Amino acid sequence: MPGPRLEGKVAIVTGAGSQLDEGIGNGRAAAILMAREGARVLLVDRKPEPAEATLAMIRAEGGEAAVFGADVTISADCEAMVRAAVSRWGRLDILDNNVGIGGAGNVVDVDEALWDRVMAVNVKGMMLASKHAIPAMLASDGGGAIINIASIAALRPSRLTPYATSKGAVIALTQAMAVDHGRQGIRVNCIAPGPVYTPMVYAAGMADEQRERRRNSSLLKVEGTGWDIGHAVVFLASKEARYITGVVLPVDGGVLLSSPDRR
Repeated sequence: MPGPRLEGKVAIVTGAGSQLDEGIGNGRAAAILMAREGARVLLVDRKPEPAEATLAMIRAEGGEAAVFGADVTISADCEAMVRAAVSRWGRLDILDNNVGIGGAGNVVDVDEALWDRVMAVNVKGMMLASKHAIPAMLASDGGGAIINIASIAALRPSRLTPYATSKGAVIALTQAMAVDHGRQGIRVNCIAPGPVYTPMVYAAGMADEQRERRRNSSLLKVEGTGWDIGHAVVFLASKEARYITGVVLPVDGGVLLSSPDRR
């Protein structure tokens, strides 16, 4: 009987904490699920405290993980987080680029500082994390898996121009990296979450009526959660996805196929 799908692998998850200690966001779910599959996981967050809660959840299930505080918009921090993973566990195999922030408005009314911040966090952060992770992956056994988290907002924009533009750039970055590093055995894929209900959403105080509208926007009439994104991350990180690279995988319950523009 085969063992866990990620046994012996080392993973970094950026944005591995949560806005609420008890909540399950995309990064926390991915980290927990990868640990369940045998990976040792470095839990990266700008503030270590939220990641400590994720660490406690993993350890409660017998998994192995550690916390590292880093700002992914700073190259030295990204270099340090990769060095920490390799120093602790001797290798690096998986990078889940999960950090992201929102940004509403159009090009006329958007604040320039907000635009720059969204681009720095959502795009530059993934570039810098990958810049330092790829050499470490190649120095292990060669090869690895990178999963970038975009959004269906990049495929169906809706009054979130800074955010949608940044996530469109994430898709382009994913495909460019897949071309650049495929011959080195590095697979790079992208997940485009739909309107999943995570701490980032409900910490902002979403009304029950709006939450129900989001649920009904799905063809399946079910509410997506961080676990749905986490399961997709595990699949793309595993050997089951060995022949998959450069794809954009919507995890949205079919929202892209059916619903009107969300406003």
